[in-house]
Amino acid sequence: MKFVFVTDASTDVADKIKQKYNIEIVPIELRFGDEIFPEGLDNKQFYSKVRTSNVMPKTSMPNAYKFEQIYQKYCNKPDVFVFTIVISMDLSQTKLQAQMAAENLGMKNVFIDEGRGATIFTGAIIGELARYAEKVDDVEKVKQRFYVLRDKVRLYGIIGDLKYLRASGRLSGASATIGAMLKVRPICAVKDGKVLNVAKLMGDAKAESYLLDLLKNMDTSLPIYTLNTNSSKAAGLVEKYKKIFPPGQELFTGEVGYVIGTHIGPDCYGFCWFDK
Repeated sequence: MKFVFVTDASTDVADKIKQKYNIEIVPIELRFGDEIFPEGLDNKQFYSKVRTSNVMPKTSMPNAYKFEQIYQKYCNKPDVFVFTIVISMDLSQTKLQAQMAAENLGMKNVFIDEGRGATIFTGAIIGELARYAEKVDDVEKVKQRFYVLRDKVRLYGIIGDLKYLRASGRLSGASATIGAMLKVRPICAVKDGKVLNVAKLMGDAKAESYLLDLLKNMDTSLPIYTLNTNSSKAAGLVEKYKKIFPPGQELFTGEVGYVIGTHIGPDCYGFCWFDK
């Protein structure tokens, strides 16, 4: 059985995983004012544009047709099964578009569900699911493994630029101004499909210590992922991690792409991992 994995562009998959396995990514349209990028932008272009533009970027949900274009290649082939893992329904209705596409094609060899998160949170699930599926030629067992991984994955990040939280309505204008002056570092987490502000700490050192302390419950038999939105501070956090935790655990480093970068802005960084 050949397993194919489909996700949307809000998901960030490690390059090593993306190159090795059959992972298809549905593009999401990006807009900077009157400029439209139907396929989005690569990270270098996106973050350069974010840092120099006075316009706040926006994204659009992918429609069913974009999923159909991918599904048509695999639809009802007896030796292929397609796993579609997309952004949380609390963040976007993308799952419904994927389901509509499968229904339009009468596709039976497909599993569709939300990863209950986005960016590297979902990418970590897909990566480990692809590895598991390579060893287990059983659709039902791969489905069961998906739910196990989804329950175990954690993502925490330090917010660098408060104006993006303000623009999204997660922070008032006054709080953003005062927070920037005092170097307050909000900690955001993906929990139960939502992005939540779970802590506010003074300065990078305290914020990083908070994240490193959370890793004590990490399952070291599975990879840990760094995440950053074009942040120069991510490398320092990785060095702190390496000094505290024993070597040998697989470590993936990666940048958050344009879809989630649109909502949290540049200079954010943190970790994604699986709990015990």
